[in-house]
Amino acid sequence: MRILAIDVGTGTQDILLFDGGQEVENCLKMVMPSPTVVVAEQVRAATEHGCPILLEGVTMGGGPSHWAAMDHVRAGHAVYATPDAARTFDDDLAGVAEMGITVVSDDEAAALGSRPDVERVRLRDLRVDAVRAALRAFGADDRWDALAVAVFDHGAAPAGYSDRVFRFDYLAERLREVGGGGASIAQVLASFAYPRSAIPSGMTRLRAVADSLDEDVPVLLMDTAPAAVLGALEDPEVGGRTELIVANVGNFHCLAFRMRAGRIVGLFEHHTGELTSEELERYIDKLIAGTITNQEVFDDMGHGALMLEAPVVDGAGSEPRGHASDGSQRAPFLAITGPRRGLLRGSRLEPYLAVPHGDMMLAGCFGLLRAYAAHDTRIAETVVARLGPPLA
Repeated sequence: MRILAIDVGTGTQDILLFDGGQEVENCLKMVMPSPTVVVAEQVRAATEHGCPILLEGVTMGGGPSHWAAMDHVRAGHAVYATPDAARTFDDDLAGVAEMGITVVSDDEAAALGSRPDVERVRLRDLRVDAVRAALRAFGADDRWDALAVAVFDHGAAPAGYSDRVFRFDYLAERLREVGGGGASIAQVLASFAYPRSAIPSGMTRLRAVADSLDEDVPVLLMDTAPAAVLGALEDPEVGGRTELIVANVGNFHCLAFRMRAGRIVGLFEHHTGELTSEELERYIDKLIAGTITNQEVFDDMGHGALMLEAPVVDGAGSEPRGHASDGSQRAPFLAITGPRRGLLRGSRLEPYLAVPHGDMMLAGCFGLLRAYAAHDTRIAETVVARLGPPLA
């Protein structure tokens, strides 16, 4: 059984070709520029040449691609986009037009695309063909039996509904619905993954990835933040803790889950770029104490916070590594993962840097494998045989 797991982030896309016939350390791995970074470079090249661009394809992750497109507009060059591509920047197409981007029909796009002076840029989160080309370049087997992909999805918020609120309401609803039923931490996190046919209608980026795939294999789509946290729990120093916080400090988003006695009892999600080291420490302190509020995180340009139950911690915050001098556990063990984990380098919280199966950058891929195992019993046997039983 071979599973291609791709964790699509803002800075990198992290790729693992899991092979049930090999030790996981010998499986093929790649850390490559993210699709939105690749698109941004294409746009910047067009800006240098001073030519109009046509964005076509499907809805994908924004960030760098959006910033590059805005720089193109500010440089006085035209940006055209098909409706699906335009929704990468805003679900409200009128809002996209206000940015200076001209939204065009498919027929108009075809006419523009035939002009020699227009640079066509295709938007999509997944380039399976590029993965195959890279594998072939090294003489590696480019076949797999299943595909698992993680992307960060704000969801399509209705008019007048903040996308930050919409996103966090989705997280909270899943936690209450699945966690309230007595599911384990791993099962709750795996509930943020869906087979291709079961993706919620509001999760437009997940659906765009699924719709753009022509792979004739089973496909699982998942949110990046729960995937990374689920993967971090693969580290034996992290999984199985009674009192635990796991934070994924990504290039664009930071999400931290508070766990206690096999349950998720709280979380917050913020934009990494809005946080200093001190601010992140302060939010983690409040998550430990159970005093963090949704309003304060939202007002600080984050997504939100939720406490499902008040944590009971003796001496919270005083000994962040989770043990008192007499050996008893007090404050929760703090583990962090993600490419921006250096934000807490030298922190007074003394975080543990999670390294699931020896590779922090593949935490999301390992989370995808565990999520797939939770959804498909045929895959579960292969995954458990190589990764061992879940630790949470």
